[in-house]
Amino acid sequence: MTDVAFPNSDDCSLPTEESPSDRPSGLRAVVEEHDERPDECTLFPRGADDEALVTEWITAEEGSYVNCDEMR
Repeated sequence: MTDVAFPNSDDCSLPTEESPSDRPSGLRAVVEEHDERPDECTLFPRGADDEALVTEWITAEEGSYVNCDEMR
């Protein structure tokens, strides 16, 4: 498992009318490496308590995500 911290997630955020300083930041990414199936990357807020972790996350399998710069 690889744990990656993103101190500021502004470089890969959705368009918004908020200024970058008003947006929430501090995402963590955990990559689960698997031998028999695609690896999985889970993103969740840094510092989330146990209750928040149940609902405030997203997981993607390797191959199902794209580079942000390619989609702009």
